[in-house]
Amino acid sequence: MTALLKGYMRSSLILRVTIALLLGVVVGLFGGDAVATWLGPVGDLLLRLLTFLIVPIVLFTLMVGINQSREGSVGRVGGKVFAYYLVSTALAIVVGLSVASLFSPGSGMTLDENASFTAPENPGLVDVVLNIVPSNIIGAFADQNLLGIIFTALVFGFALLKLRQSAQPAAAERLYEVIEGLNSVTLKVMAGVLHVVPIGVFAIVAETVSQQGLDTLLSLGDMVMVLYIALALQLVIYCVIMRLFGVKLGTFFREARTPMATAFATQSSSGTLPLTINAARRLGISRSVYGFSLPLGATLNMDGAAIRIAISAVFAANVIGVPLDFASMVQIVLIGTLVSVGTAGVPGAGIIMIATVFAQVGLPIETVVLLTAIDALVGMGATALNVTGDLVGTTVIARSEGDQLSETPIEADETSAEVSGKA
Repeated sequence: MTALLKGYMRSSLILRVTIALLLGVVVGLFGGDAVATWLGPVGDLLLRLLTFLIVPIVLFTLMVGINQSREGSVGRVGGKVFAYYLVSTALAIVVGLSVASLFSPGSGMTLDENASFTAPENPGLVDVVLNIVPSNIIGAFADQNLLGIIFTALVFGFALLKLRQSAQPAAAERLYEVIEGLNSVTLKVMAGVLHVVPIGVFAIVAETVSQQGLDTLLSLGDMVMVLYIALALQLVIYCVIMRLFGVKLGTFFREARTPMATAFATQSSSGTLPLTINAARRLGISRSVYGFSLPLGATLNMDGAAIRIAISAVFAANVIGVPLDFASMVQIVLIGTLVSVGTAGVPGAGIIMIATVFAQVGLPIETVVLLTAIDALVGMGATALNVTGDLVGTTVIARSEGDQLSETPIEADETSAEVSGKA
């Protein structure tokens, strides 16, 4: 037993996660409802552990990153992050529309006249913008309002930087050392949580497969197939972009594969954030870059969800026998890009996005009923691409800022002071 435990601890994390994924599929297919009952709480425990780390990681990482940045670099990085996320989301929708138009998912299917669906309320872009500034800091932390936490970290991080640059910086320096120490402690805790990730991934995958089964996958198989083809195409585009910026794909995917696999299993971009940040650290990206871009991307940048919107729109149009024209596709690109930002941080964001776009372009909301049947299956791939897109954007922006990616992996349990990379 001791030898088995030592072997588990010494093996690579991605190997453990991959084995957990495969075992989860097998157990889920043959375990039935009993699997969901017994393994559900184990998966919930992993999500709780990852969520538990989000606030300290975002707060301390961003504050330390700001205080390691060159003067004026934060604003420049922020501009690049927003521009990249906006363009990549629009590009993802174009990819989704193109692939869906080629394969025409939903053709030949008919809509159940008795089907009904009540579209959840879309909070809108204005409410999301207002939500950036929390009325109560403690409330923002308690609700895990990532945009509010980012705003808080930026404000206090900049204030601390100004104090350190003042005539009497002694007290500010001591405070900075405390915050940097807390960041190092958080990374130590994260290193421990990483060891239980494969167990949680196994439980989540087994539960999901046992609930969905093969019947659901086969009944809407063409929709699922088209979605994953589009996701793969978007991944190829990421590779081209990274090569243009001189990023070595082997180095990138060596570190990105663990958060990608975890996001696939958990269907949570925010929940995977600790692992995504750990991957950025191991790539040698500056905290001043990933501390801002990754938390923001977990809430705003949803390339996988954008592809899902586009393919769902073509699917719905084919179901009712009215294929989309070019004008409708352009409208979907524009509305889908804005909706991807406007539904940030909302539970069930994928369904909300789809329902909102359908309402705007005149597609039947009732077709969402068909799509909810495969929500978990498509959500897994879409979330994995969401996380990948965040890390790709962060890596590209870091390269544009002069960061050199590490060729040798940085161990997860090293302190932040040792792995901060270029400031």
